[in-house]
Amino acid sequence: MIMDNKERLKQEALDYHAHGRPGKIEVIPTKPYSTQRDLTLAYSPGVAEPCLEIEKNPEDAYKYTAKGNLVAVISNGTAVLGLGDIGALAGKPVMEGKGLLFKIFADIDVFDIEVDTKNVDEFVQTVKNIAPTFGGINLEDIKSPECFEIERRLKEELDIPLMHDDQHGTAIISSAGLINAVELFNKNLSDIKLVINGAGASAISCAKLYISVGVKKENILMYDSKGCLTNQRKDLDENKIFFATNRKGVDTLHEGLKGADVFVGLSKGNILNKEMIQSMAKNCIVFALANPTPEISYEEAIAARPDIIVATGRSDNPNQVNNVLGFPFIFRGALDVRANTINEEMKLAAVRAIAGLAKEPVPDYVNLAYGSKNLSFSNEYIIPKPIDNRLISTVSPAVAKAAIDSGVAKFKITDWEAYKIELDNRLGKDNRLMRSLITKAKTNPKRVVFAEADTYKILKAAQMARDEGIAKPILLGNKERIQALINEYHLDIGDIPVIDPTTPEQENTRAEFASLLWKKRHRKGLNLYDCTRLMRDRNYFGAMMVESGMADALISGLTRKYSLPVTAALQCIGVAEGNSRVAGLYMMVTKRGPFFFADCTMTLDPTAEELVEITTLTANAIKQYNITPRIALLSYSNFGSAEGEVPKKMQQAVNMLHKQFPGLIVDGDVQANFAVNNRLLKEQFSFSDLVDKDVNTLIFPNLAAANVSYKLMQELGGAEAIGPVLMGLRKPVHVLQLGSSVREIVNMVTIAVIDAQNKK
Repeated sequence: MIMDNKERLKQEALDYHAHGRPGKIEVIPTKPYSTQRDLTLAYSPGVAEPCLEIEKNPEDAYKYTAKGNLVAVISNGTAVLGLGDIGALAGKPVMEGKGLLFKIFADIDVFDIEVDTKNVDEFVQTVKNIAPTFGGINLEDIKSPECFEIERRLKEELDIPLMHDDQHGTAIISSAGLINAVELFNKNLSDIKLVINGAGASAISCAKLYISVGVKKENILMYDSKGCLTNQRKDLDENKIFFATNRKGVDTLHEGLKGADVFVGLSKGNILNKEMIQSMAKNCIVFALANPTPEISYEEAIAARPDIIVATGRSDNPNQVNNVLGFPFIFRGALDVRANTINEEMKLAAVRAIAGLAKEPVPDYVNLAYGSKNLSFSNEYIIPKPIDNRLISTVSPAVAKAAIDSGVAKFKITDWEAYKIELDNRLGKDNRLMRSLITKAKTNPKRVVFAEADTYKILKAAQMARDEGIAKPILLGNKERIQALINEYHLDIGDIPVIDPTTPEQENTRAEFASLLWKKRHRKGLNLYDCTRLMRDRNYFGAMMVESGMADALISGLTRKYSLPVTAALQCIGVAEGNSRVAGLYMMVTKRGPFFFADCTMTLDPTAEELVEITTLTANAIKQYNITPRIALLSYSNFGSAEGEVPKKMQQAVNMLHKQFPGLIVDGDVQANFAVNNRLLKEQFSFSDLVDKDVNTLIFPNLAAANVSYKLMQELGGAEAIGPVLMGLRKPVHVLQLGSSVREIVNMVTIAVIDAQNKK
């Protein structure tokens, strides 16, 4: 039985949350604990000392405990995502997810707290009772109107920053987008007529913040499920009454939109049509923020009229209004100055910082991720992208400064440049590269041949690559075995092509491919019979699909020796012009960012000349990820400090690289610890070209050193290994590690797609 898309996604989501350690977050010690003395200091009797200091001065809790970097994500589960009132416990996966976002975007630790009560008094009292544990509180998924009362009371009674993100997150991000959209159309905020569909917590908070940035209250029309909020209605609570209007003839949304400058949807999907959009004022703005289905699709809104700016909540459209642009960095700034609240000034500072960042030149890695040569402030770029690393060092300082200026900060930052550097360094760079590469791959997915499709991992990876929009898979293998795996694991490959090169249906294609291979190899020991026989092998058939233009890239190697698909690729495709070899590159993804190791797979004991070619292949491969290679050639010696064949050839290779490629940042021979520790390098070898360069690329003297190093880094150092990336071929062929996981296969598919994009 084949699952439909909904069922498949359901199962994948359940597997994701259950696999390995259940859930999405864990607690990790931050102090040594390996010796008895460590434990004596961590607990009894040593722990008594900080306790007594905090008793004398409660502010010392920020000095001796994790309070200053700890946020509670608290919910009663009454308004969870699009699921509604599912209860406190059922909402826990969402709260854990929010904790994950806090950590990866702003390095804020989180305990998720699920409070099993719908009573406002009980909820407020519970939060007050546990508040001393935390430096800040993020209220989440609490239904309206109770959420307003809960937030108001807690802000009055607690002295730590607190925010209900469902209310204020969308308000902050959409306000930034509104400011920029209005500016692009040369309109004034005070003049625009604005229609909001939806009157829940988020809509009301959005409207209030729009007023704070300059929109006039009398120019706002708000609609709920019963129509326009008017003074004639008797069913409005105090939050809705504030936005009730005396205007006539605007009872329906269709009527209210006539001549309006701005529509903001915080309601449900597909409630707008082209005619309604066309009735709006010249140069109109549409924020269709319902998720996952907007009030009108981006494509339909753009097609309705050319003079429009459209934003949605979707990542596959320009101008995504995403709360992750705000809440991690707002809390980061508030925590860092020990603010006792999150006030209007801090929210407005976040709005202006986010709006301002969209006007700055966009970094190359963001352009790379979104498949653009030059993203810039325009109708399709009014809000920064979530992967923009500058958000933390732009929004957080703005919020912190607003807290200080408005008098709600207990700690004052004086060196703002140092603070921004600290923020940039806080996150590490372990997950940024792969996120940006996946985003880039999705901008122009390519046809990728999977040569081992009669294995579960390959089928699952192909399905995921297709579903995520990373690639357009083509499967090679026995159709009966593939169908049996689909049935066994409830996979859904849909319309993904399946080709068995051994069947009579492929006889003509095999003959065509054999002829092409024979023309390439007839003077290199292969006759036509050999070529015809080889075309029954999926590695050869797949390589010829790439060579002939039937596909853009080939993935193989999961179940076969590395040499087999490499040999097929060399014979069918060959090396790129100017190259005499291929080499294998591994990306080692670490907290310090990506490191690139070469050659880890191909050349057993390279000569100095071969090391030069390996280095240049590696440098060119890294540049396609918009990263500047800073290269160390490794040895057991430092700049000639020891004798031997290895130091000698590494020095020779460096000399040749300096002469042939003077712009390349490269030096050696150097020991690995000096290469990756710039402080050590600067102290001992200040003359090196690598001083102050932060090496990110390591070239090893032989295959044994490279292979051992990457595997030790992977197993003991906790680095994620992506590769091997096969460099030097004319067209993309990438060979998996034997036994790669599904995640690793999808990562390699991403690399293959980007390789194909660049080679095109």
